[in-house]
Amino acid sequence: MNVVVYARYSSHSQTEQSIEGQIAVCEEYAQRNDFTIVGTYIDRALTGTNDKRPQFRKMIEDSNKKIFEGVLVYQLDRFSRSRYDSIVNKKKLKDNGVRVFSAKEEISDDASGILVEGFYESAAEYFSAELSQKVKRGRKLNTEKCKSNGGIPSLGYKVGSDQRYIIDEEKAPIVKIIFDMYVNGYTMADIIRHLNDNHYTTALGKPFNKNSIRTILLNKRYTGVYISSGIEVPGGMPRIISDETFNKASEIMQKNKKAPARARAKTEYLLTTKLFCGKCKEMMTGTSGTSRNGQLHNYYSCNGIKKKKCDKKNVKKDYIEDLVIEQARNQLTEENINKMANVLAQFAEKEKNSSNLKNLEKSLKENEKQKLNLINSLKMCDIDSVRKTIFEEIEKMENEHKQIENEILFEKSQHYLNISETKIKYFLMQMKEGDVNDIRYRKLIINVFVNKVYVYDDHLIIVFNAVDNENNTVKVPTTESLEGSLLGASGAPLKKSLC
Repeated sequence: MNVVVYARYSSHSQTEQSIEGQIAVCEEYAQRNDFTIVGTYIDRALTGTNDKRPQFRKMIEDSNKKIFEGVLVYQLDRFSRSRYDSIVNKKKLKDNGVRVFSAKEEISDDASGILVEGFYESAAEYFSAELSQKVKRGRKLNTEKCKSNGGIPSLGYKVGSDQRYIIDEEKAPIVKIIFDMYVNGYTMADIIRHLNDNHYTTALGKPFNKNSIRTILLNKRYTGVYISSGIEVPGGMPRIISDETFNKASEIMQKNKKAPARARAKTEYLLTTKLFCGKCKEMMTGTSGTSRNGQLHNYYSCNGIKKKKCDKKNVKKDYIEDLVIEQARNQLTEENINKMANVLAQFAEKEKNSSNLKNLEKSLKENEKQKLNLINSLKMCDIDSVRKTIFEEIEKMENEHKQIENEILFEKSQHYLNISETKIKYFLMQMKEGDVNDIRYRKLIINVFVNKVYVYDDHLIIVFNAVDNENNTVKVPTTESLEGSLLGASGAPLKKSLC
């Protein structure tokens, strides 16, 4: 398996030797587990609780390139000290087929922690009707006043001292260029070439591509419509593009839009990042093939085959997923449900005073201290150019202060802080009665309960997320060849039924 190493140190008490030590331990772990390290990302003197770690963000972005299948860290706090951030970023990696490994911690975290992670990552949509209101409540006031709720503004805008959007005079002309070129017949390729040749960049400071151009052309904010949390307020922010130009661009885009792909729907491989070959321990990833009669077949294929070090045959997707889901459902006994609900509720209570929240509150105090120092400096300075610079810094500190306040409000409103033991039990009981043919349910039960699956020729080894490390592994014999057709006695395909 190809992996990259992520390492960081966060304070003056740690040095480059700390990085070297982390990498050495990761290299030893990689060698023991037959991993191939194909890259290293290092952040120096940066905390694990903020997302301003440049190398960390680059690693997340690079996972799109499919050049590595795992991220190896010395231990999980190197990845993130915030459970919420950890869940979000692991989900991004998982969507790209990348798994996080810890060199110093068994599996990838403590047993209850893994269960908690899967639960909170997956349960949100099941509680969304009630919980989304709690999340939105913290931002409601800003939305009503058409103020920024944090994040990077759309290209051409910036946030003023009153937290309202104002036009960025330096960047707004780029938006006008894009719309003018598009409505005058230039192709997206022409526009991209022109912008990048002139070293213009997106709101994130990156070169333009088709997605960034398309996003701008579809963004109603440029006609003065404030948009936040599904709420639209016409005239809620300054206009950059006229309605006529915006509508014309939309018409051209609609006309140029190719007919939607009808060939086949995207197949979801539910065991991505969780399925491993029992022979060579490489990750197994989704693939498909067409038979002579044109029928599409979906499989999991061992990555070791590509490296010519394994001869494991492909495994039928539906069959292996059905077996795993059946075993995962067996974990939902009354005893296990009570144990899990208790552990998850305790964790939720503990997270109310999370390290991330404490760090945000610490950052707020530091911000206030720095702003006070700037104000004192201003009082003592009589040089106009310096005073102007100090004023600008004070304005930046005030904007940062408001953003941190929003982040604190949002952190306090996170749904997992308010889920009671009774609600968790109810959720788990609903999982027990779920429809195994419902794709949302299948994804949910795999994500919450399944940690790893090792596929051998005649059996599976399934490692479950559990509240303790006892009895969390099962060996499942395969009653028929994994590579064979899943047919009944009559020769007709069997229906999914795991009840």
